[in-house]
Amino acid sequence: MHKTSLNDLHRELGATLVDFAGWEMPIRYGSIKTEHHAVRHAAGLFDLGHMARIDIRGSERVAFLEKLATNRVAGLEDGEAHYSLLCKPDGGIVDDVIFYNLSDRIFLVANASNREKVVAWLQQHAEGDVQIEDRSDELDMLAIQGPASAAITGAALGIEELVAQLAYYRSAGFRFEGQPALLARTGYTGEDGFEIYLPRPLGVALWQRLAEAGTEAGILAIGLAARDTLRLEACMPLYGHEIDETTNPLEAGLSFAVKLNKDFIGRDALAQIKADKPRRALVGFQLEGKRVARQGYALMADGEAVGTVTSGAPSPTLGCNVGLGYVPRRMRKSGTSLSVDVRGRQEPARVVKRPFYKRAR
Repeated sequence: MHKTSLNDLHRELGATLVDFAGWEMPIRYGSIKTEHHAVRHAAGLFDLGHMARIDIRGSERVAFLEKLATNRVAGLEDGEAHYSLLCKPDGGIVDDVIFYNLSDRIFLVANASNREKVVAWLQQHAEGDVQIEDRSDELDMLAIQGPASAAITGAALGIEELVAQLAYYRSAGFRFEGQPALLARTGYTGEDGFEIYLPRPLGVALWQRLAEAGTEAGILAIGLAARDTLRLEACMPLYGHEIDETTNPLEAGLSFAVKLNKDFIGRDALAQIKADKPRRALVGFQLEGKRVARQGYALMADGEAVGTVTSGAPSPTLGCNVGLGYVPRRMRKSGTSLSVDVRGRQEPARVVKRPFYKRAR
């Protein structure tokens, strides 16, 4: 398995390590619920060194990405970030990505499980003055998330003014240990926070600096299990669960990231799906009982299977079991009664408004 530069540190912290997309990653350090609450109420540190990080350079890089990305690329300000999808001609999702418009390049972050696929997809469609460089093995990537993350980051790195001025989905360069680094106000938890990119192996020093500065605030190391419950409460899609090559952005509720007034791969198919209306919709649901819905379980109505669970878990914040899944479009409204087939037993559930959790701003 691949290992991030923080692997030894995770072992020192007593992490339970698992295989995740070919990487040995911490699933938890202690209690998943405790880690989850630390992010909701204080701050948490995440090692994201498994994610794919790709530089796209050349004078035609913007025009190139405009033809691949569902969201707009042209016109982004320096440092601005956008969430987008890369789609196949039929509208199926190759991956969901975040790209940052930097002064000399566009920096793209993709899912770890799709690293090779995304690089190949970009290279397959590259033409003109475009250079694609996979920098995943050169860069560390850490995240600090939670209501105390801004104060901790500013104090730990001596960049209080930069932190105070940095808006959501914006990024800016700074220096750490004399080396260039990128600070982005982005995340995957539903909380305020930052994702930080810097040369390997400086991630260990950065982690230790942030951890020390956040001790009094209650910062904790966070594993993939709590990251999953945090993103689920915020109803953020996970590739291989809510989205994949058999799903399209419109049925997945990601139309905000699809700009049909520009040309891109999959645009015509998505325009037709929008005109015809998607046949199914991704919904959030809450179970009435104590049993948990898991990916692949059937969603039922009137004794018949009508859809499939894509994600499900106990919600530490809400104190109940929640899930996401696809159902026919007509059943997408809040209050719709469903049941989940949990090993042959029908567990009552109802469609509820997404997201399950939204932070106060």
